[in-house]
Amino acid sequence: MAHIQLLNADSMRRALSRIAHEIVERSGSPDGLALVGIRTRGWHLAERLAHRITQIEGWQLPSYALDVSAFRDDRGHIVRGKNGEKASWFTAEDLFTQRYKEVPEWLEQRAVEGRRVILIDDVLFTGRTVRAALDALSRYSRPAVIQLAVLVDRGHRELPIRPDYVGKNVPTARDERISVKVLEVDSEDGVWLYKHSGE
Repeated sequence: MAHIQLLNADSMRRALSRIAHEIVERSGSPDGLALVGIRTRGWHLAERLAHRITQIEGWQLPSYALDVSAFRDDRGHIVRGKNGEKASWFTAEDLFTQRYKEVPEWLEQRAVEGRRVILIDDVLFTGRTVRAALDALSRYSRPAVIQLAVLVDRGHRELPIRPDYVGKNVPTARDERISVKVLEVDSEDGVWLYKHSGE
């Protein structure tokens, strides 16, 4: 597939810095504010935003990682056990009760109860990952407000979900792919758009 780099490390850093400034401006105060990053890359972006907000305003915000795989609405999933072994094939309904699902301790302890939560992900596409995150949060707590921050919004929503903070809007075709890489996982930072060759 042919590919185009949309953001390099510097432009990605600037996009995150802009989001951090917007969060500070709109929030007005750190009181009750918490960041929740959707694993995997959304979590690392949340950590970076927390660090940048500290640099900008001195706020020390709690940040949490959220794995939404057990809350997705896909019809079927291969679920893996604690040691990574393939456990079984489950429907979406089964996923809510299957014993391999692990709820983060911070969520069980209602760490974001009554807080202003900013949910963070790398790419917003159909909205189904965000819906899964909202289901996870609402199942175990009741935040006062939930806002959404994404590094890239590529369109093609299937659910009525709209981000409050966006690093970059990228119009795409449905069969194209956006790849976000972060230093902590991929040894480099950047965003790429992959197109089918010959189009």
